[in-house]
Amino acid sequence: MKTWRYLPYSVFTGAENMAIDEAIMEIMKETKNSEPVLRFYGWQPAALSLGYAQSYAKEVDAEACLQANIDVVRRPTGGRAVLHQYELTYSVIVPESEEHVKGTIIESYLTISQALLKGLNAVGVPAEIVAQANSLHPGTAACFDAPSWYELVVEGKKLVGSAQMRREGMILQHGSIILHFDSELLFKLLKLPNEEVRRRLLKNFKAKACALDEVWTRPVTIDELEGEICSGFKEIMGIDLVRSVLTEKENLRAEQLVGKYNSQEWTMKR
Repeated sequence: MKTWRYLPYSVFTGAENMAIDEAIMEIMKETKNSEPVLRFYGWQPAALSLGYAQSYAKEVDAEACLQANIDVVRRPTGGRAVLHQYELTYSVIVPESEEHVKGTIIESYLTISQALLKGLNAVGVPAEIVAQANSLHPGTAACFDAPSWYELVVEGKKLVGSAQMRREGMILQHGSIILHFDSELLFKLLKLPNEEVRRRLLKNFKAKACALDEVWTRPVTIDELEGEICSGFKEIMGIDLVRSVLTEKENLRAEQLVGKYNSQEWTMKR
């Protein structure tokens, strides 16, 4: 049975989280026969993360973020803005050749979504997988504004937001499983023309996105959710998970990369 490393839930800053994901990916690329990684983490302080191609100048209200003590960080992956506050974030870091996720981006999304779905269903969340993107509505700068290929939804409302990048034969996919949504705060952090537009977009957003505490049949802890998602990965992918920690090389590389993710040059590059 194939073995993956499992890095249990830990809390870091937004810059540290992005640096750790990238560091694991880089070290994995350099190391032959290295094991794929499934990692879980949280964010402290809360952070607004931007997709790689998003415009900071056009979409972020810097003053509002400062007043609310919200960090702003740019992800290496695409997609739209996510407010990381009350959530369990997962990341999957594997070579493109890994048999359990090989194929196109859409195919790997499906496999990972199936594993996440197993975990969510096991804790009583009636989620399902969306098989096709809604391309008729452009949405807003917020990630959870509309489902995309093989996202997880409850009654049509997006529950998990994921993004993937591929670089030099490596895959990094990470995503947010929101336990509680402060959507009003999210829309205060985004730069919008006026309050009327803000209220209208917020109303539309609430009709298309949800958090776990809106759809679960009973309260679920992060530890329980993480455990069931691990079971989902084991079952769907036919793998074994071995509890692990960051290696010395990964820690060193992450320390080097955190400066990049903390820098204005990176965060405000678009």
